[in-house]
Amino acid sequence: MTAPLLVEEHDDRVVLRLNRPDVRNAIDLPMVQALHEACAELERRPRLALIIGEGGTFAAGADIAQLRERRRDDALRGINSGVFDRVHRLPMPVIALVDGYALGGGAELAYACDFRIGTPTTKIGNPEPGLGILAAAGGCWRLRELVGEPLAKEILLAGSVLTAQEALDVRLLNEVADDLEAAGHRLADRILKQAPLALRLTKSVFHAPREAHPFVDDLAQAVLFETQDKTDRMTAFLDRRKESR
Repeated sequence: MTAPLLVEEHDDRVVLRLNRPDVRNAIDLPMVQALHEACAELERRPRLALIIGEGGTFAAGADIAQLRERRRDDALRGINSGVFDRVHRLPMPVIALVDGYALGGGAELAYACDFRIGTPTTKIGNPEPGLGILAAAGGCWRLRELVGEPLAKEILLAGSVLTAQEALDVRLLNEVADDLEAAGHRLADRILKQAPLALRLTKSVFHAPREAHPFVDDLAQAVLFETQDKTDRMTAFLDRRKESR
């Protein structure tokens, strides 16, 4: 049986390839389980992650054949919402490389990532109400946070599908590139120039609830102030400034 998720391990990053190209990488239960396993490894050994779909499509949604058979108890298990939330909470940044269609659950997986890069063929939307359901794996609230209420309602309630340029214009895509993987690795390189622990704590503080601030900010900063990395980086900065005078 073909693996639904291909995992490429690197020292500082992991590439996760959604691998059901014959069905446009529709997200089924085996893929969900494989994503959970990948998340468990990234929680154990934090590294930046890039998620891409095989075959010129990111993910055209959840597997409709499986969705049709799901009932109330399946919905309450949060099959897709649980794994997408886990992706969202990974310690290090996650980049979605969105080629072709990112629809339904595929779009919601992209919304759960920290960054999204597309290609000129990218199309993003949530057609769930047309199938008698809703975007229950984060679309109904993450999308509003990303693009604002008016546009989110156009997508969620009126079935609008954004082109790559439209998504870029509202910053739902951070970049549109012809060479998707190269662009993803360039962004990864930029991110990974930052101090690793500072990245992790910044992401955690960014997503902390409003009532946790400013205490969580001060606590994270207190941890960073005690690190050798902070001392080394600030010393190098001051040395460079002296040399430039």
